Amino acid sequence: MQLADLLDRSQPLPSSPRVLALLLTELKQSQPDLRRVDQFIKADPVLALRVLQLANAPTFALSGLVNSVSEALALLHLYLVLALVFLAFGPASFTVGAGLPLAQFWVYSQDCARVARALAGLLQYKQQAAYVAGLIHALGELSMRAAALEASELDETCPALDLRRVFFERQAFGFCYLDVSSALARQAQLPQMVCDALTYADAPFDNEACEPLAGVLHLAQWRARANQLGLQKNALTVTFPSQVAEMLGLDIDMVLQQDPIDWSRPVSGHMPLSTPT
Repeated sequence: MQLADLLDRSQPLPSSPRVLALLLTELKQSQPDLRRVDQFIKADPVLALRVLQLANAPTFALSGLVNSVSEALALLHLYLVLALVFLAFGPASFTVGAGLPLAQFWVYSQDCARVARALAGLLQYKQQAAYVAGLIHALGELSMRAAALEASELDETCPALDLRRVFFERQAFGFCYLDVSSALARQAQLPQMVCDALTYADAPFDNEACEPLAGVLHLAQWRARANQLGLQKNALTVTFPSQVAEMLGLDIDMVLQQDPIDWSRPVSGHMPLSTPT
């Protein structure tokens, strides 16, 4: 299957039932708390992408300019968000197979988003765009499985959140989850900076643009996946993408010191919903 064929066969992707329930409860309040609405949306990659897609639609004449959920909510009427929530309840029971439990995927995505935002802050770069890129960067993995591409067959050789997953997917299919995520972001008319970060996240400085956000996302993926794999000190040192870090003026200690996540919690634990801005 070619990437274009996969996109043509794209299926609705799942949101967390827990997030949907909490968001629906908040939106039904007589005066919804926008901070909480923002918090819940930023806990779910699919919802975040759909809200940003709405805000970047031609209707608002801001296509390609809105790069954060907070900015999107400043533009959108809450009834539009409510409509998205109702639509999301349909595919909420979608399963992606034993190789990538959804609860694990949602935790991983939010972890990556938080690390990306923290690293962007260290570099005095675009933190909200970094958070969005980190949050949605792995949606391509869900899309590949939803389209019945045999991505799950790779799981025995290379688990879905393994550090080598990009290599194995490109060998097997000619593209990887990052390529699919980038295509989804472009379809949603997200800012070019975010789309480029997704495109080049595997090799951030192999393109002429040298988008720093791609480097940030590369490091954030490494940290979040290392946690999922349970890597300890020696393994962290061996797998650390030092060349990417050096291009950004960082080292492993600086990256780990900026890490905002409590890694002591269980990898498959309860999905956090605390997303301070």
